[in-house]
Amino acid sequence: MKLKDYIRKATPSFLLDWNRRRKKERRNAQLNIARKSGNSLSKDDLIIDLKEMGLKQGDSVLVHSSLSRIGHLKDGPKTFVDALLQVIGEEGTLLMPTSPNNVYQLNYIQNTPYFDVLNSPSRTGAITEYFRTLPKAVRSLHPTEPVSALGPLAEYYTKDHFNQLTPYNEKSPFYRISEQNGKILYVGVTLAMAGTNLHTLEDAVNDFKFPIYYAKVFDFDVIDKDGVKHRVQTKVHNPEFSKKRKCDDLIPLFEEKGVLHKKKLGAANTLVVQAKPFLDVMLKEYQEKGVTMYTPKGS
Repeated sequence: MKLKDYIRKATPSFLLDWNRRRKKERRNAQLNIARKSGNSLSKDDLIIDLKEMGLKQGDSVLVHSSLSRIGHLKDGPKTFVDALLQVIGEEGTLLMPTSPNNVYQLNYIQNTPYFDVLNSPSRTGAITEYFRTLPKAVRSLHPTEPVSALGPLAEYYTKDHFNQLTPYNEKSPFYRISEQNGKILYVGVTLAMAGTNLHTLEDAVNDFKFPIYYAKVFDFDVIDKDGVKHRVQTKVHNPEFSKKRKCDDLIPLFEEKGVLHKKKLGAANTLVVQAKPFLDVMLKEYQEKGVTMYTPKGS
C-alpha cells in the first residue's frame, strides 16, 4: 500500500472532508480569477482537445468529469456538453453516470426512501446534473447507478438497466459501452474517483473471488418517467471491501496494454479508455493472474 493510502486510512473522515472542501474552494477561486481576466475556455477550444484524443463522429462515449478541473468554461457545463455532442455528431451517443448517491451505496440505500428517475438529482458533478436535465436525455431506471444518455443508442444503453440485481452486469450501460466499442473519458478524475467500469469485471465472471456485495438484498422503490412506482431488488457494495480498493494502481497496467492514454482537456488531466479492450484486459488479467482493483499486482 502506498504512503498516501496509509495516510488516508489513518485520517479521520471529518479532516478528509475539510481537506476536500479546502481544495474545492481554492479551485473555485482560481476559476473566478480566470473568468475575470477573460481566460475562459470556449466550445471550440474543447473540440480541438477532444478530437486530439481520438473522438470522432458516431462514437459512443461514457464521460466522468470534474467541472472545476477543466478550467473556467464560457457557458459552464453547456460548453463542455455542446463540445462533446458536436464532436460525436448526430450518429454518436453521449452517456454520463448520474448516480443520486455520493456516499457508500449501503448508506444511501438505508437512508433514502426512493429513487425518482426524473427528479432525483445527480450527485456525480455539475456537468452530469446539467446533462440529465436536457430534454432528449434518457436516464436508466436503476436506483444506485443510473446513467443518462443522449443519441440514437440512448434507449439501447438504458432500457434494460431497470430491475437488475447488480448495476454493472451485461444489461447495464457500463457493460454495453464495451459491446459497442465505445470510449470512456475520465476528465479531471481518475479510476479511484470514478471507476464504475472496473465493476463490470466483478459481474462478468462467475463466483468473483471477493465478497464485494453486502450480504442483504434490498427492496427499494423507483419512480419511472410516468410517475409510476415500482418495487425492485438491488444489491449494494460492502463498504468494508470498498475501502480496500486500489483502483489507480491499475492505471500502469492499462497503459502498458495500450487501452488507456493520458491526455489533457483544457486544464484537466484526462484518461481516455477504449471500453472493449479495457474489459478484455480486466478479464484476462483476472483469469490468469488474479488481478483486481483489490489486488492490482495479482493474487
